[in-house]
Amino acid sequence: MEVNPNQLTNYASLLWNAILDYSPKIISAFVILIVGIYAIRLITRLIKKIMIKRDLDPTLTKFLADILIWALRILLFIAFISKLGVETSSFVAILGAMGLAVGLSLQGSLSNFAGGMLIILFKPFKVGDTIEAQGQIATVLEIQIFVTKLVTANNQTIFIPNGILSNGTIINYSTQGQRRADLTIAISYETDIKKAKEIIAEVMRSNPKVLSNPAPEVGVKNLTDNAIHLAVRPWAKNEDFGTVFSETLENCKLAFDAAGIVIQPYIRESSAKN
Repeated sequence: MEVNPNQLTNYASLLWNAILDYSPKIISAFVILIVGIYAIRLITRLIKKIMIKRDLDPTLTKFLADILIWALRILLFIAFISKLGVETSSFVAILGAMGLAVGLSLQGSLSNFAGGMLIILFKPFKVGDTIEAQGQIATVLEIQIFVTKLVTANNQTIFIPNGILSNGTIINYSTQGQRRADLTIAISYETDIKKAKEIIAEVMRSNPKVLSNPAPEVGVKNLTDNAIHLAVRPWAKNEDFGTVFSETLENCKLAFDAAGIVIQPYIRESSAKN
């Protein structure tokens, strides 16, 4: 097969003309891309500084910054291919269809995403708070977009999906700064109730970790078939709660032993009926 030099010249000429005709679009498209990349960096830095100055939650700041970055990147990509002459209407339609398909297949993840947004915005708890949720009592380590990371008192790490966490009951033990321990001590009917109450009250007064305001309380909680149940309620700071809980029980037992008072087995009312 012989190659015609004239044809090669014509093809080269057509190619060169196409390059000359198309080069302004290519150059302007890449200019838009480069300028857009730097503009996105400047905008995100500026937005982050504004959110930090307004003392927004660090998790919310990072999350909003990430959304902003990806939204600007998508807009920049559409502007880039549009400048190259690519039809964007069909591309946007395809992108929307893909988004719908992904959304339907990831309904659980989207629920967790929405739950994370609710937690970040309404702040039922923050990092460092001790909460009770989904049958777990633990300290919040990290609030992520899809899950919340907790650590228990025995150093077990728990991940709870934000969807069920935001829709369930959350008890925040750290919000008020102090907690009341609800203890029950059972004594026999032969025991002098006033004497037992005085001993318990003195035990709580002598513990420096027990708060005087609100004042600790002791009173009769219940009368069962085999014992008198005394409600013992000392108040403590959040960081002292566990210590106050155990020390109150221990010191009451020691004080009762010294006074010759015998602690009865504590049988819950529901168990006693069974």
